[in-house]
Amino acid sequence: MTLDHLVPDQAAPLACVMDALSTRTLNHFAEEARQNGESLQDAFERYEIDYAWHVLGSDRLRDATLAHLASRQPVVTAAQKEVLAGILQAAAAAQASDLLMSFDNDVPETLAAFLSTAWASRSAH
Repeated sequence: MTLDHLVPDQAAPLACVMDALSTRTLNHFAEEARQNGESLQDAFERYEIDYAWHVLGSDRLRDATLAHLASRQPVVTAAQKEVLAGILQAAAAAQASDLLMSFDNDVPETLAAFLSTAWASRSAH
């Protein structure tokens, strides 16, 4: 997939996503749960934790990002939706198989802000 027609390059939006990630290994997360005096299962449920590759590739995260994009621009085109899906898929593929993250994260807001700004400046030229 090429992003040349919509954003400067794929590296920039992908870096934006990667910078917004908060991931932990299972051992780190288990240690945090222990320090909080809760079971790992309770912590997983409370924080809605899953593998980072799964969270990034989920419909839930894509839909949340689309909602943020829709609040920033009048129309989200099919091409823009395709670009968004590609960015999230690339970010998911870049994750180590053992990294965990929460569904409650800043990726949708951060990515939507970046993309809407990039697309607006691109169309202004």
